[in-house]
Amino acid sequence: MIFASDLDRTLVYSKRAIEELGEIDKTLLKPVESKDNTWVAFMTESSFFALKELSLNSLFVPVTTRTTEQFNRFLIFKKDIPLKYAITSNGANIIYKGKLMKEWSAHIFNRMNAESVTQNELLANLKREGFQFDGQIKQAENLFFYFILNSLPPASDRKAINDVAVSYGWRISIQGRKLYFIPRAISKGDALEFISKREGMEVIAGAGDSILDWDFLKNCQYRFVPAHGELARVSGTSNYTLTKNYGVDAGEEIIQQFLQLLHLKV
Repeated sequence: MIFASDLDRTLVYSKRAIEELGEIDKTLLKPVESKDNTWVAFMTESSFFALKELSLNSLFVPVTTRTTEQFNRFLIFKKDIPLKYAITSNGANIIYKGKLMKEWSAHIFNRMNAESVTQNELLANLKREGFQFDGQIKQAENLFFYFILNSLPPASDRKAINDVAVSYGWRISIQGRKLYFIPRAISKGDALEFISKREGMEVIAGAGDSILDWDFLKNCQYRFVPAHGELARVSGTSNYTLTKNYGVDAGEEIIQQFLQLLHLKV
């Protein structure tokens, strides 16, 4: 059985996200990500032990928009919770037993070239339509890009921006202060489906907070969405279970739900 989950703002939380979504007792937090010798992301201790149990008794697959380099900052997956697979770069890359599956990455790159205009062309067309972004632009492995915004665009602009992006083979997602632009070919759902077929296993349940996560959630038998997430605020998606809790407590609730399903299926 496969259980799949997004990481940031679903199972793990930065200091900013913890403060934004509700303070909890810091003594109950376990650090899970290190950057520049500083702990920068956390989950509850109960979440950590539940995830460890889940990974020992099923195939747990992290599914993240993070680049492979950023994903490798999660120390728990190096020593505490060894993984067979991980999906990074929003589905553009699959890590198998610690190594990049080059054939999958090449397949995605070829599709990108065929289905989407270049980043520069997209930005030029957005500018021509009158859209400027107040923030710092970041690259993700020459696959996609995002802005760390100083201020979020109004809801009406978000739809118009997405409409322009879609017309050129891209799409957008807003996660916290980050505005992502992703080529159509890059899909978490396609990557998870590839793993499911490769292993001959069903995806029992999935969890995620953003529109980009719906790509794989729609193929899961059970779907869980944090109450604070982007998906919880948009129309057009349904048939999922919304958590009762917010922030790190939502992450703990999701993993406990996974464990309940595991015990029911065994």
